[in-house]
Amino acid sequence: MSLASSSFSTAVTHSDFLVSAPGRVNLIGEHTDYNQGWVLPMAIKRGIQMQVRRRSDRLALVQSEKEKQAVHIDLTMPISPGPLAWGRYVEGVLAGYQNLDWKIPGFEARISSNLPAGGGLSSSAALELATATAIETLCQKSLPPIERALLCQHAEHEFANVPCGIMDQFAITFAQAGHALLLDCSSNAMTHIPFDSSSVVILVINSGVRHALADGEYAKRRAECEDAANWLKVPSLRRVTQKLWQEKGSSLPELLGRRVKHLISENERTLAFVAALRASDWKTAGHLMYASHASLALDYQVSCPELDKIVELAHVIPGVYGCRMTGGGFGGCAVALIEKNQAKQIMVELKRQYQNSSGITPALFLTDAAHGPTVTALN
Repeated sequence: MSLASSSFSTAVTHSDFLVSAPGRVNLIGEHTDYNQGWVLPMAIKRGIQMQVRRRSDRLALVQSEKEKQAVHIDLTMPISPGPLAWGRYVEGVLAGYQNLDWKIPGFEARISSNLPAGGGLSSSAALELATATAIETLCQKSLPPIERALLCQHAEHEFANVPCGIMDQFAITFAQAGHALLLDCSSNAMTHIPFDSSSVVILVINSGVRHALADGEYAKRRAECEDAANWLKVPSLRRVTQKLWQEKGSSLPELLGRRVKHLISENERTLAFVAALRASDWKTAGHLMYASHASLALDYQVSCPELDKIVELAHVIPGVYGCRMTGGGFGGCAVALIEKNQAKQIMVELKRQYQNSSGITPALFLTDAAHGPTVTALN
């Protein structure tokens, strides 16, 4: 890859199209995916847009509205990981298709986004899936959806050095409007859970603290879980039963025990949350969200003071059923389940109180469950 500030070439054909890929918010089930547990994400009505134009040569030029330099990629050469930069997510996906012996034509792409970078709303997976969708559109063939999602996950592992689980790529690939996605990260079994109520809506609150999963803490948590699984002699922490936990949990080092405690309880909360959604039991769903945040903050230790403050404030605002951090943590966003008819007042009050306590003006937005990636012809 090379980074250059030069303008795009005119060596293009007239085959413009627009790829849209949503971000995602995880309602509950945090840090369980790489432990083969349960997660419940949903796609949101914000995401990545990639305007694509085919070229007559074998060069890819990719420009983001948020970056000064374009990424130049020679598609006649093998692509390998290099220094971390935003273009690595694109390159990793291109490399994945190269490894499948796809001959990718040259193209130019302009990327725009209304997802907050470092907000924990899966802007990286949205970019990966947008890139994959663009490649398949250019090549006029496609991978099975699960293979596409796994290719994008592998790209993030190899090119961005983030050992993420499968949640983000699966959540975006298989998203259906009006539904959350219950994903069993052990079997990849999926159930679309209806979530399209006239009574409640999802509120996303950006703490203003940018998280960076490649800084080592995310990988450290994953390694701790692997150590705990080895200690308990199970293939993953998903396999730790209550009986095994009661028999051997006390033998674990204190830190590893706290990690396991979170994983066991979070899986239970996720399934209970799904039952609450099915019953429109918003009060129970909200209690489970607060319990999830407490576990993430105290036992898994991936929250931060700003996220804790948002949850604390939300707890006493009328019309808020529940609130928790969402995403990898160490900053980013919180997600709240709120009364739809009180949404405006809740947003005003939460913004005011958080700004007064932290000095940060938060960005807030409401969202329903959105659909997955789409392609629209532009000519």
